[in-house]
Amino acid sequence: MTPPPAHGPADLVVTNCTALVHDAAGRAGFLDNAAVVVRGGRIDAVTTTPAVAGLEAAEHIDAHGQAALPGLINCHTHTPMVALRGIAEDLPAHEWFNDWIWPIESNLTERVVGLGARLACAEMIRGGVTTFADHYFAMDAVADVVAHSGLRANLGAAFFSSQGPEGRAASLEFALRRRGDADGRITTALAPHAPYTVDEADLAATAELAREHGLMVHLHAAEDRAQTDHSLERHGRTPIEILHRAGLLDVDVLIAHGTGILDRDLPLLRQGTGRIAVATAPRGYLKFGWDTTPVRALREIGIPVGLATDGAASNNTLDVWESMTLTALVQKSTQRDPAWLTARQALDHATSQSARAVGLGEEIGSLAPGRRADLILVDLDGPHTRPVHDLAATLVHSARSADVTTTIVDGRILMRDRRLLTLDVPRIIEELNAELPALTDRSHGKRIQDYEG
Repeated sequence: MTPPPAHGPADLVVTNCTALVHDAAGRAGFLDNAAVVVRGGRIDAVTTTPAVAGLEAAEHIDAHGQAALPGLINCHTHTPMVALRGIAEDLPAHEWFNDWIWPIESNLTERVVGLGARLACAEMIRGGVTTFADHYFAMDAVADVVAHSGLRANLGAAFFSSQGPEGRAASLEFALRRRGDADGRITTALAPHAPYTVDEADLAATAELAREHGLMVHLHAAEDRAQTDHSLERHGRTPIEILHRAGLLDVDVLIAHGTGILDRDLPLLRQGTGRIAVATAPRGYLKFGWDTTPVRALREIGIPVGLATDGAASNNTLDVWESMTLTALVQKSTQRDPAWLTARQALDHATSQSARAVGLGEEIGSLAPGRRADLILVDLDGPHTRPVHDLAATLVHSARSADVTTTIVDGRILMRDRRLLTLDVPRIIEELNAELPALTDRSHGKRIQDYEG
């Protein structure tokens, strides 16, 4: 808890809540009857409600019966793929990619990308997500949506080696041109697709560009065990070993999925000199019949594991709340240990570890003075959340994304009392529906790449 502010009116004051806070060691705890004071887009104080009695503010929110949490972070997604939600179900990954997704993505237009991103942002705001890391095509359209929606995002323009040097150059040009946009809410990354679609020379060149320009790299690697086995057969190295040889473990890198990470990869990840993180999206792994991300092993070597959803074409939702619950449950099951992953550990992955994963560990991920004012309010008065004996367990195992009532980014309210304030969902759906026949036509027989795994 910090002392109450002593200077002038605030922009926003949230009172009468139970706030998720972190102690000096980073452990999660709760402050009852809390108040959060916001000035200039940042948290000015986290204190008690009586301490701010009479404080003037442009906006007041009485959050009685609610928990205040740092905004959730979706550490790996493809927002425009909400347009393909449910289009290819109950299929193995190679058939899902090669026969459905990559042929359809041959039809992508900037308009479809923008409309998909708008619908995705609306879904995430309603689910309490305040920041997302996106890895896709036509990313200027996504950046424009971020600016309009009020969300925070790390964006990377995906590329393949089949595009030649132009693909990598376009990813760099986007990253340099759009970073810092949307009043600083947009950060950027270089986004090679994966080691099986981007060759080692291209990956090494990407590492050099990241080092030269101070950019992070966001890519898929070791997505599942079959992919790792194929890499060993073809190259004699795991995908993580390929990243190591290319120098990508010595720059800031966000690795999506990593369910195929082997024990032999762990020393390389531990010894890497860059800021290395992994994003886990458990719902999709359950659907594809994959193993899961080795969260425990990664945590033991100090690698942050952030929560993600992947795209809605495979995951069906952009519900990070669900990802948090599934991460906790799947880890207990795969480790055969009911004492792992605890509810408080799950909250840690959803907040501070996810913030570190997207390169914003000093800016977001906790309710503390000086952090960006990205926070959400969660209703605790539903019949499915009462009684509350252990608030951490209630949040992880009982609460749902629909319990989020208010979503705030940089002190700006994007949703209040479940009403979206920056996006018009019925209009987005109407416009997107008109684009679907052309988007989903696979009669041309083309595909943007081939999936190996």
